[in-house]
Amino acid sequence: MDIRLRPWREEDEEFLTRYANDKEIARWLRDVFPYPYTQENARGFVAYCLAVDQERELLRVIEADGQAVGSISLTRGRDVECRSAELGYWLGRAFYGKGIMTEAVRQMCLLGLERWNIVRIFAQPYAQNLASCRVLEKAGFSREGLLHQSIWKWGQLQDSCIYALLRENLEQV
Repeated sequence: MDIRLRPWREEDEEFLTRYANDKEIARWLRDVFPYPYTQENARGFVAYCLAVDQERELLRVIEADGQAVGSISLTRGRDVECRSAELGYWLGRAFYGKGIMTEAVRQMCLLGLERWNIVRIFAQPYAQNLASCRVLEKAGFSREGLLHQSIWKWGQLQDSCIYALLRENLEQV
């Protein structure tokens, strides 16, 4: 399967409204990712992606065999965290279990480390999201810890994990 990352385009609103409007996806993401996910949400997000400062954020569509199937981002830290970036991602449920996200994570990390003077990329999946934790591990990230009761999602406290990939470990990915 050919996996690649590409910049957002206006026509990506259609794939967003098709795959992002999924409660199972929204349950593992921050509240800024709405559910239900409407066409208006898609329009606003795509407009944001087209205008973003790429020195602060890299926002990409994940394509598998030429079809848009998900989204991935890197956000640079500020102030004393300026040499780190946070990774975020989601994939349409129809594409789970095919290795797409692991490859997308690898590509995004390479892009971020190539573009920016950062030394660390981290992600903070919910501890119960075992599939997301496994994606990070397969992409070369190390689990640094468990953050107890760090997430308040849909009226429940949850734990999250912290994973990181250091520039010096990239050659192992």
